[in-house]
Amino acid sequence: MNILVIKSSVFGDNGNSSALVNAQLDALKAQHPQATVVVRDLSTDPVPHLDGDRVSAFFTPPEQRNDEQQAVDAFSLALIEEVKAADHIVLGLPMYNFGIPSQLKSWIDHVARAGITFRYTENGPLGLLDDKPVTVLAARGGLYAGTDNDTVTPYIKLFFGFIGITNVTFVYAEGLNMGDDVKEKAMSEAQATLAG
Repeated sequence: MNILVIKSSVFGDNGNSSALVNAQLDALKAQHPQATVVVRDLSTDPVPHLDGDRVSAFFTPPEQRNDEQQAVDAFSLALIEEVKAADHIVLGLPMYNFGIPSQLKSWIDHVARAGITFRYTENGPLGLLDDKPVTVLAARGGLYAGTDNDTVTPYIKLFFGFIGITNVTFVYAEGLNMGDDVKEKAMSEAQATLAG
């Protein structure tokens, strides 16, 4: 059992989504004591944002890449290999200003690679990765799940589906900025769902 943990809170382990990630990880490790865990904390070890040089590295044929371009490609392939090797992915997902954290977007930009994790066909895009369970721990300051203001849930489903992963489950902790009582109740309910 290989578990890939992705934390994207700017507060690192102090973030609400990270607390839920740790609870889910404890539950998984109780079920699979011999599990191997890889933690990718995007706040302490950020993935660079895309720029023209990084995109050019992706599209330059391997035999024509310079050393810097080779390093960019190798970094991206290492992130992809973590996803491929995982039997279960646990994603901590805060919502910032109606979207995903920019550091998570950078990770996505390095994982969504044409010809590697997806390819275009006559019938549209085809994901190239094996399906596997993804548990998304979504922490929000307000109440957004099931409303038009939740742009995060469909985006994350779209991204994982695009690369071939459709077994995506969301656990929400909402209203976390709406008072201590609301926060405590939301976090407790989410953790109870994970312990399930």
